Amino acid sequence: MRHKLLFLLCIVIGLAPLSAAAMSDGASTVRDAPLIYALRALGVRYRYGGESFATGFDCSGLVSYVYEHAWGLLLPHNSKAQSELGTPVGLGELEPGDLVFYNTRRRAYSHVGIYLGDGGFIHAPRSGQRVRVDSVHSSYWRARFNGARRLEPPV
Repeated sequence: MRHKLLFLLCIVIGLAPLSAAAMSDGASTVRDAPLIYALRALGVRYRYGGESFATGFDCSGLVSYVYEHAWGLLLPHNSKAQSELGTPVGLGELEPGDLVFYNTRRRAYSHVGIYLGDGGFIHAPRSGQRVRVDSVHSSYWRARFNGARRLEPPV
């Protein structure tokens, strides 16, 4: 899995081309597309209500942006509403692309990120921060975990 993440990071920073041919020859899959879009947002500033590179991102805005551009899915710009989509999965069943939800504001499903694999998830944490990768296994995030959901690409 680490090699896959390294490959995706190389694509994001421009060391490997991403083309329709690469998507079709198995170098990348439809399931990888959200990861690529999410990793492109690394370092973008947090902004409450933000939903683009130009405005910055909040957590649910990042998720909405990623899945709209990767798969054409229009998701609500609200982490609680996003927590009701897809299929529930447990912490031990996470796969890259799954949405992970946390209680960060003393209410369930107040924060969302995208699981990348190898215990990492990407998210827009809070004001004054930038989109980054954290571990689902850290004591902070583990204590606040509310669940995860798996979205399926459109057919």
